Amino acid sequence: MNSFGLKFRFTTFGESHGEAIGCIVDGVPAGLKINMKFIQSELDRRKPGKSKLETQRKEDDKVEILSGVFEGKSTGTPIAMVIYNTNQKSSDYSNVKNLFRPGHADFTYFHKYGIRDYRGGGRSSARETAARVAAGAIAKLILKEVGIEVKSGIYAIDGIEAQELDFDYARKSEIFALDKNQEERQKNAVKDALNNHDSVGGVVLVKAYGVPAGLGEPMYHKLDSQIANAMMNINAVKAVEIGEGFNSATLKGSYNNDQITSSGFCSNHSGGILGGISNGDIINTKVYFKPTPSIFIEQKTVDIQNNDTTYFLKGRHDPCVAIRGSVVCESMMALVLCDMLLLNMSSSMQNVKKIYKKPKS
Repeated sequence: MNSFGLKFRFTTFGESHGEAIGCIVDGVPAGLKINMKFIQSELDRRKPGKSKLETQRKEDDKVEILSGVFEGKSTGTPIAMVIYNTNQKSSDYSNVKNLFRPGHADFTYFHKYGIRDYRGGGRSSARETAARVAAGAIAKLILKEVGIEVKSGIYAIDGIEAQELDFDYARKSEIFALDKNQEERQKNAVKDALNNHDSVGGVVLVKAYGVPAGLGEPMYHKLDSQIANAMMNINAVKAVEIGEGFNSATLKGSYNNDQITSSGFCSNHSGGILGGISNGDIINTKVYFKPTPSIFIEQKTVDIQNNDTTYFLKGRHDPCVAIRGSVVCESMMALVLCDMLLLNMSSSMQNVKKIYKKPKS
């Protein structure tokens, strides 16, 4: 249950305060040029401690490749990557050693495994998502070869929504804001939460361009179901919309249908997916993050013996986990699309013939 994908598959390992985190990526076609500068730049986008609006745990997130690459190209064998933890402060969590932090996975992990790794949440920590971004960077290198590009940004923070969408601006923004005119209001919402020792939630918008029609595996591995699966597997995500999403339940079919002409679709209420298969339009997804449960306010809880008590949080935490979650959402979308792309190569004889040409006698 630590792996994701079928044809293009990755497995992550490690804990928040352990020696290292990392991943093993399997299914990478041989001969792919592995751009280490690009992979590191992706991790730099997600890494903590870049601004006062993020956790002040400063990690370099320097990635090392241990296998699967020779002379700058993939060999077709598993690519193993490792990121060493260098800035742990496990003592910050000593006061919650036998307590369950409200809103965290402490309670459920303990009742499942009977073991309490209190050091920053252990395996359930969002620290693990750095490994997903590393795997996602490999996926992006593959997608780039076929003209598919994934973009993301912050659509809303604390209910303050973007009115305009500028993905190029989002890459430069301190909080990955899609709307420069709403950015200050969104930043102030995060600052206010910080000053009040609280946190806020947010919404990430992810779009994929250049996706060909035909990606998706019905019945039980549909493209939209796997996108939702991927996003819901990110820490703190509580809802996912594709296309019109929740709003589609309020619309008439005459409006919601994407009518078709010889020039293409007249609208994109479906979010680029019909019947679980891409239709060639832009994939459009919104991902909803709850407020970071790590807040510096005294709260009621119980200990591992189920005794009532209270606790006060220590440590370094994101006041809005959606901000750095934007990069993770983008990576997970790339991972899903890469998997679907490779799966689709064997979906019909026509695709097989494109891949393999019979040698001349």
